[in-house]
Amino acid sequence: MSRVNHIVGNWKMNQDLGQVKEFFGSLETNLDMIKCEAWISPQFIHLAKCLGLSNTMGGKIKCGPQTSSHKNSGAFTGDVSPASIKDLGAHFVIIGHSERRAFFEESDQILNQKMLLALENGLKVIFCVGETLEEREAGKMEEIVLGQLDNGLKDLPADKISDLIIAYEPVWAIGTGQTATPRQAEEVHALIRPHLDRATPLKGDDLIILYGGSVKPSNITELLSQPDIDGALVGGASLNPKSFLDLCVAGSL
Repeated sequence: MSRVNHIVGNWKMNQDLGQVKEFFGSLETNLDMIKCEAWISPQFIHLAKCLGLSNTMGGKIKCGPQTSSHKNSGAFTGDVSPASIKDLGAHFVIIGHSERRAFFEESDQILNQKMLLALENGLKVIFCVGETLEEREAGKMEEIVLGQLDNGLKDLPADKISDLIIAYEPVWAIGTGQTATPRQAEEVHALIRPHLDRATPLKGDDLIILYGGSVKPSNITELLSQPDIDGALVGGASLNPKSFLDLCVAGSL
């Protein structure tokens, strides 16, 4: 199976309604330049608007939220269920981003429940893993990353594996301006692929693995030149439509 590059913009808690409209309007005239998978993950409050704008453009830009609940309904104030997200028309959800793990103390167990329920509801899942600088310097990168995979993907149904995407995001390179070198990123991606080949029914060669961590137009080409890097989970550089388009064009080559 040929792996298609994915460029995923994680807008985090950014972009107001006017900026959302401007972003999609700018992309609309250049859609023919995008040959890769181009996805956007806005704030929940703008998800419906993004989906509507995407639909007017033929649905080429797929949209989904940055997290979802571990339950489909109930007394969970402020949470949003994957059933509701799917009903809205979203394509995917990000699960396990390092900021969710750190700021909201989401455990491997909770993330596993979120992942399983999102897949059950027909959403694709971008599942994030990554180590801190302290963990890397202590020589624990492999232990941390593979442990997050094993715990987070426990009980993954064989018939849902094709809906799973892994994003490796070294925590020390997120929003810091530091970027793992292509060699450092490839080292971890090349570790993840055979591990999941052994640990799950998934064929590792079919798995999409994204790199996330201060990705920008100036470094995307070198990152994508690595054999096990299949795209990027992009933060700040995805907020500007020209920058996002440049990333998508690089991913389309």
